[in-house]
Amino acid sequence: MKSNKQSRSRNAVDPTKLCQFSFADGRQCRMFRHESHPSLCLVHAREEQQLLAQDEIGQELESISGEFRTTTDINHVIGKLFKLVANGHIPARRAENLTYLAQLLLYSQKHIRYETNLAHRDVRAWQETVRAAYPAPEPEAVDEQEAEQGAEQETQPDEQPVAAS
Repeated sequence: MKSNKQSRSRNAVDPTKLCQFSFADGRQCRMFRHESHPSLCLVHAREEQQLLAQDEIGQELESISGEFRTTTDINHVIGKLFKLVANGHIPARRAENLTYLAQLLLYSQKHIRYETNLAHRDVRAWQETVRAAYPAPEPEAVDEQEAEQGAEQETQPDEQPVAAS
């Protein structure tokens, strides 16, 4: 008795309909391309999407000054982390690990401050480091008309409403 079993081989399938993902050893994924992605199957399209999302999250978790030197930097990143966890963009387990690292960074702040002041032999060295991390914003130029209007309003007496009897 001959079996009419169909082969599972995809040799006869049009290669443009297959996933274009290549494994490290050179093999090609044999799953069909998913309609939501131009060249990958559903599994590899999700993996690609997760990798892209991780890059975005990494960029979003950058500190204000670009370093984790000050308490403000660390608290700013913790606030961003809170939003990402609340929106479901970061798993709770990963958030726990990042929060623990932030706790260690916050704990080490007093030691960093001490070392900075010691290295520069100046108690104000840490203050200068913080000022360098957060330069003061430049004052905005006030338009002459706005300045004149503001001066006129200051010189005019306030009108009191007359109460009806």
